[in-house]
Amino acid sequence: MRKTAPEPPSHRSMILLSRLLLPAADDRQASSSARAMLRWELSNLRREEFEDLCALAQSNHVIVRGLHALAELMREDAGAAQIEWAEAALEAERARIARAIHFLHEICAAFGESGLDAMAIKSLDHWPDMGSDLDLYTDAEPEKVLRLMTGRFHAQIAPRSWGDWLARKWNFQIPGLAEAVEVHAGRLGQTGEQAAVASRLVEDSKTVLLCGYSFRVPSASNRLTIATLQRMYRHFYFRLCDVVDTVELADGGGIDYEELCSLAKDAGIWEGVATYLKIVSDYARSYRGAGLELPAFVREAAKFGGGEIYFGGGFLRVPILPQSAQLYGTQLAHVLRRGELHNGARLGLLPWLATAAVVGQKLTGSDKGIW
Repeated sequence: MRKTAPEPPSHRSMILLSRLLLPAADDRQASSSARAMLRWELSNLRREEFEDLCALAQSNHVIVRGLHALAELMREDAGAAQIEWAEAALEAERARIARAIHFLHEICAAFGESGLDAMAIKSLDHWPDMGSDLDLYTDAEPEKVLRLMTGRFHAQIAPRSWGDWLARKWNFQIPGLAEAVEVHAGRLGQTGEQAAVASRLVEDSKTVLLCGYSFRVPSASNRLTIATLQRMYRHFYFRLCDVVDTVELADGGGIDYEELCSLAKDAGIWEGVATYLKIVSDYARSYRGAGLELPAFVREAAKFGGGEIYFGGGFLRVPILPQSAQLYGTQLAHVLRRGELHNGARLGLLPWLATAAVVGQKLTGSDKGIW
């Protein structure tokens, strides 16, 4: 019999994390059997395999949830070494998050004290996990943002790429804070084409309480719109957190699909949002036996689903040609039909930026300064 080639470690880690975070949702006996099998596989992880799993969980922003689930599952095997490994990694990650969220609160408070609106976007979507940088949105003038960040926090302004200039965003390095602070000023989207989406963020925001700190964050519909812009129109890959976050949001009844459709159509990205949801639903179904309860109009608007994505480079990849290119074309056509020539011109630069980034990556090993 021909031997099957072993899966690359990172792919195996992605499968293990997906099974931990998307457990079977229906048949109790099947769920118990799957749980026992998963516990056996985890109990046989070598230290280097565990480190690989941690690294993948970190880059996919699920390390707290993933290792907590692992430790809870392994407690049924008293004394398992993996519990000790998980708890040590959790302690280090929670310390990082505690420091980062304190800084995030201080920054948001400083904006408020200066009479400027600011809210946390993306970074807190994964709670109790947290992203690798701190993202904020403000409708304040850039000059005021720069003055506040450099004056109040002695921040250094990171070099800006072409994409940063178009998107009206800045990255700051603050002494004592490991994470970069990325501030979006008045625009969203890879080329800053989404002024309409940005204009309603503050008005539609809600307040959440985390670790005793109060933060303004986007509504569920705006949160999914931002996630779609990031995954389907810019990076072309999903982190596992995108799936887990959206599943948790949907299971909790937090998605108003009619409202989401209206907002996304106004932005020209409804097909992208519907496709994002279909991908999440299909991926979740493949592990827990049940996807999202998507309305028919969402399923019909989706251009493709989870069957088109693939694992690569530590993430779940979205094919660019022809799938994502078609979504981009629909968005550009919508912007031009509305007569938004300035935003259309910005969006029209995206293929050139993407091409330059690919060339730069091949020539120098980095797309820094472009993307």
